Amino acid sequence: MEVCTVGGYEEVGKNMTAVKVGEDVFIFDMGLCIPGIVELQEEDFLEQASRNRNNPKAKNDFGPRGRTPLPTEERLREFGAVPDDRVLDKLGWRDKVRAIFIGHAHLDHVGAVPYLIHRYPNVPIYASPFTMKFLETILKNEKIKFNNPLKTIKPDSSQTIKGKTSSYTVDFIHTTHSILDCTFLALHTPKGIFFYALDLKFDNHPTMGEPPNYKKMKEIGKKNVKVLVLDSLYSNTEKKPGSETVARHLLEDAISKVQNSRGAIFITTFSSHIERLNSIVEFAKKTGREIIFLGRSLNKYVEVAIAINKCPFKNNVKLVKYRKQINSTLAKISKNRNKYLVVCTGHQAEENSMLDRIARGETPFEFKEGDNLIFSSSIIPVPINIAARAKMDGKLKRIGVRIQTDVHVHGHGSREDMRDLLRMVRPKHVIPSHGSLLQETPLIELATEFGYKFGENSHLSSNGKVLKFD
Repeated sequence: MEVCTVGGYEEVGKNMTAVKVGEDVFIFDMGLCIPGIVELQEEDFLEQASRNRNNPKAKNDFGPRGRTPLPTEERLREFGAVPDDRVLDKLGWRDKVRAIFIGHAHLDHVGAVPYLIHRYPNVPIYASPFTMKFLETILKNEKIKFNNPLKTIKPDSSQTIKGKTSSYTVDFIHTTHSILDCTFLALHTPKGIFFYALDLKFDNHPTMGEPPNYKKMKEIGKKNVKVLVLDSLYSNTEKKPGSETVARHLLEDAISKVQNSRGAIFITTFSSHIERLNSIVEFAKKTGREIIFLGRSLNKYVEVAIAINKCPFKNNVKLVKYRKQINSTLAKISKNRNKYLVVCTGHQAEENSMLDRIARGETPFEFKEGDNLIFSSSIIPVPINIAARAKMDGKLKRIGVRIQTDVHVHGHGSREDMRDLLRMVRPKHVIPSHGSLLQETPLIELATEFGYKFGENSHLSSNGKVLKFD
């Protein structure tokens, strides 16, 4: 068994791993690096602005009043926004890829598929219902042409795949995370099991769906698990992040503090977090206000949940995503601030997000003293997000907006969750992933508790590196 750690082993994002057994190769995830995307958008905007200065009649395709075209694969590679899968060409692996597995629908796991899929013609893609519907949506929206069969696999089921060397079985194991239909992936090969555990969070009390399938994990652990690739993002943290039930209580408290306000109420959270959105709607209904969802990303994920019949709140919200509709809706909200509760995108103060545009005064609605803003999220700890949020929060506080932050529990497990998985799966080898060296090294230290030795059966890797397991 050989494992190529294509991407996600030096940063948070652009997750991609390839596993080779004999003449068969399998790919796990194809994700984007979100800071790379932000940097690319800024660079493209500056280039367009320069052209416009030299040609005042030029059409502006960027910025809040235009449409940002789909970046090219070349530009994405230049800015490190997609995994550098060209390493598979150098290894002679690309033509041996038999299947692509996607663990869940976050962009750092599935977002690079539209840009890289042309390199893997006819290779089937396997994913859970929510993940596959989301992938189909982004491929359709961006008008991506492809000939890859899309195979939807229910969580807690298996799929047999025929390769040139052998037949393989892959288990899609239900687990909990901040998105629907998240799965761990276990590839059964003649050389042992490859277990892919991105992303990791064990929630025994989810507010939607079932707890993780510990029974299946323990069953697999009794077999020969050769390699475990494990989410290490919070491997330096002992404190458990808390169940989504905790987030429900935090939301209930935050909304109750503002429900009698005469000002506007805005809530922002992760667009993909359907479970969180369900809780927001439940408590928002108690305010007696009409609930409005603003933003394309937010609407996209909600519409995917509706399509697979996993959106309990679909009849309690109004979805608004097109620019003219958004502006007319915000004009109404501006005139009747106490009649609406708005859920919108922009919790990281991302450029051109709904909240960013409002805060910059580019919509018919402007925040005023006495308005309320709840961040049901935490700041993703990368410099660009930290700086953007500090700027936005400072500006709104000076206006007099009441801000509540960190009304949230994050979706990545702590060291105790990692210990639990190691006990259940009992892998021969452990590879930390989903982070930089700073995030991955503590997992190597934790593994010593279980007798693993660095360089012998616990391994720090880097993007593009190949590890061979005899």
